Amino acid sequence: MQLVLRAQQGPFLTQVIQHGLAQGQLSAAQLEQIKAKAVLMSLKFADKFYNKYKMHLLEQAAFDVIGVASLGLAELSEKDHDKALALLQSADGVVKSFQKGWTLLAQVTIAQPNRRSLYGDVDEQLLQDLSSPPDAEEWEGLSQYQQARTESLRRNAISVVKQQFYVQSQLDPFEHFSVEDMIAEVVLYRLFTGGEKVRQDLKKRIRQLELKDSWSEPTVLQLQTEQVLLMLPAGYDDAVRADLGGNFIDALRRTVDFARKYQKLALEQASPEKLDAFEHKQGLAQPLLGWPQYIEL
Repeated sequence: MQLVLRAQQGPFLTQVIQHGLAQGQLSAAQLEQIKAKAVLMSLKFADKFYNKYKMHLLEQAAFDVIGVASLGLAELSEKDHDKALALLQSADGVVKSFQKGWTLLAQVTIAQPNRRSLYGDVDEQLLQDLSSPPDAEEWEGLSQYQQARTESLRRNAISVVKQQFYVQSQLDPFEHFSVEDMIAEVVLYRLFTGGEKVRQDLKKRIRQLELKDSWSEPTVLQLQTEQVLLMLPAGYDDAVRADLGGNFIDALRRTVDFARKYQKLALEQASPEKLDAFEHKQGLAQPLLGWPQYIEL
């Protein structure tokens, strides 16, 4: 297996090898050991998923190993060539890198109920996106993995937000239709109640709340939103942020203004039917992002 790369845009594994050779930090004997382990791993991979007796499939297995090991090595070394080289020079550096890469791919693979991947826990297309010959001039494996990771986080974000910010943490798939809806409700509920977890009681409690004029200021709403995002587990803030529309803050401001009108009606002892009709009319004119969707009886 040829692992020497001519450019710095190829698979991370061979970038690191080239760096080590160029700096005189990787000996010929060490390179041969790395290559021998990579070849053995390719044989085992082909035996498990392909046919090791067919040359083109053995070559594909080698490309797969390079891609997966590159991902794992980049993650373990934080994409630092010197750290990565030290890891490669350790006894099981290539194996550990591959194992890490495979674990990362399995974690972001989204299960398809009616379709099983050839690679078990790892999505076929995702592995193909990482797979690469060692002398490729460009390798998009890291960016492809990051896209898959972001999508995986976005899919899991509704459950995470529910557990983090709601008193009732059990997820009802019909209660919220997007992460944006949930974050908006969390931001406004925390703003109105002084940071409490969300309950289905805002419409009842609104009579006792003080809705400050400053809460309609975009800077205040932006600050509240950032505070909520920073409270999410690591990695989820960026994924959730990507789901928020460009008019998120302006939509929150409109909902705060609506809340004041709703409060005024409620304090005038308007009937639940009248309050519901007012909410419906306003919602038809412009969506009330972050306003609770339950019916107050």
